[in-house]
Amino acid sequence: MTNDPTIGFLGCGKMATALAGGLVKTGFAGPERVLGSARSAASRDAFAAGTGEAKTFDATDGGNAQLAAASDVLVLSVKPYQLREMLRATANDRKPEALIVSVAAGVTLETLEAAAGKGARVVRVMPNTPSLVGAGAAGFTRGTHATAEDAAFVRSMLECVGVAEEVSEPLLNAVTAVSGSGPAYGFLFLEALADAGVKAGLPRDTAQRLAAATLRGAAAMVEETGEHPAVLKDRVCSPGGTTIAAVAALEEHGLRRAVHAAVAAAAARSKEMANE
Repeated sequence: MTNDPTIGFLGCGKMATALAGGLVKTGFAGPERVLGSARSAASRDAFAAGTGEAKTFDATDGGNAQLAAASDVLVLSVKPYQLREMLRATANDRKPEALIVSVAAGVTLETLEAAAGKGARVVRVMPNTPSLVGAGAAGFTRGTHATAEDAAFVRSMLECVGVAEEVSEPLLNAVTAVSGSGPAYGFLFLEALADAGVKAGLPRDTAQRLAAATLRGAAAMVEETGEHPAVLKDRVCSPGGTTIAAVAALEEHGLRRAVHAAVAAAAARSKEMANE
């Protein structure tokens, strides 16, 4: 791979725009080294606006082939059902040494490598929606021919919009269940916490702001201290106090059991999708 690779996004949806925008914002890549291709003019315009006017191509007018021919790194950010055909359609235009990065849910490395062609260097990524605000949590796994250098490059890309962890492919189902689907669990808990605050007498906007800031602060403490969540929880739970009473109520009503069930259900569904 060149020192200053051109990174092309097949698909200019919100996730592609968030990642490409992060690359430009952090200085990882200048807008002249970021390209996008999409059928929708609105998507192309949003991609350009979010990346400092990166060049875009019209996918309805040969744009995918043009982008593939110009890209050292090709990021596949289209719907899973479109991916195999798009890889085959751009096979004659892609640079032989191009690194292929897929953010399509449920499409296995085996499928990607078969569609990309013999010897293709492929990395599969599972991002999440907080990437849209620079707070993403992604897992990634490399294919048969992808190198350690490729993995380091993809990690650096993903860290422009959050954190990234390399895992083996079977563990991507768990990544999907924890961080891919996880924002929904957080939103649900945040909504419930705010609703409970309203029930206790707080104005709606105040309850929501406090709930959001509290969850953000709790997550920041885990990340910045490196301590186990249980240790931090115990420090808040004074003997006979309000917090231990609340924690006991959460345990009594099965919060921990519900979270385990949710992650198991999401992981099982992720595994099913990979075989569909």
